[in-house]
Amino acid sequence: MTTARREMSRARIRTARATERVAIAVGAIATLIGLGATLFVIGYILFRGLRYISLEFVFGLPRMGMTQGGIWPAIVGTVLLTVGAAIFALPIGIMAGIYLAEYAKRGRRTRVIRLAITNMAGVPSIVYGLFGLAAFVLGAKLGVSVIAGALTLAALTLPVVITATEEALRQVPQDLRQASLALGETKLRTITRVVLPAAAPGIVTGGLLGLSRAAGETAPIIFTAAFFSVGVPKSPLNPTMALPYHLFIMATQPAKPAPNVVWGTAFVLVFMVCTINVLAAAWRSRQRRRIKW
Repeated sequence: MTTARREMSRARIRTARATERVAIAVGAIATLIGLGATLFVIGYILFRGLRYISLEFVFGLPRMGMTQGGIWPAIVGTVLLTVGAAIFALPIGIMAGIYLAEYAKRGRRTRVIRLAITNMAGVPSIVYGLFGLAAFVLGAKLGVSVIAGALTLAALTLPVVITATEEALRQVPQDLRQASLALGETKLRTITRVVLPAAAPGIVTGGLLGLSRAAGETAPIIFTAAFFSVGVPKSPLNPTMALPYHLFIMATQPAKPAPNVVWGTAFVLVFMVCTINVLAAAWRSRQRRRIKW
């Protein structure tokens, strides 16, 4: 019996190791496929768009129905919409994440709130566009404007910011909180002086990734902010051009689109989004190396 049991145990170990090797191989293949597809898309856009990048294209105004000239108004509009979304989404999202992670009691109500936030993150962006049209453009009477588009993108980004904040706060060890409370600090000062600095890399990274997604959205701003214009908006109540909308218009027009405008715009948009993501990842890695617990 002892020999039989040993043989069965060895067989199970061999099976487990073989299964682990297969799982590692499948995971590695999937990673290579995903990485390869990403590099192919980025490389193809770089190859097609880099040749058209120039100072005139980046800083010039569009001409001839936006088939010639530059895309400066679209760049400015994208920056304004993204910054506006950050102004509205980051404070609310971070405070909501702090409440859920530090103050909310465990129970059905809290689980329902978290489920609702998760569902909000999965709602298609076109639905947020319709919501922004009803709530901000028509309901609040802001019209098609920069501020209406920024509020709509903030609503789109809010679930990502809340989830990232809550997860980053939960990764901070409880020992830090208990040590601070044992020294006589209040819970609020513990959160602001101990927990938030330790969770800052995850919070900032999550927020920037959410904003980078908002910067590349087209559907929400079609109904709330985008307008076929050759100028820069003069106030938050004016409509604006944006890189995703500009790319959509140029790529779907009945006439043959100008390749320099289409691929050049795609290159600038991808470059901006990738720059935000790379800076966020680099900053997070640097901050995490400095934090020791």
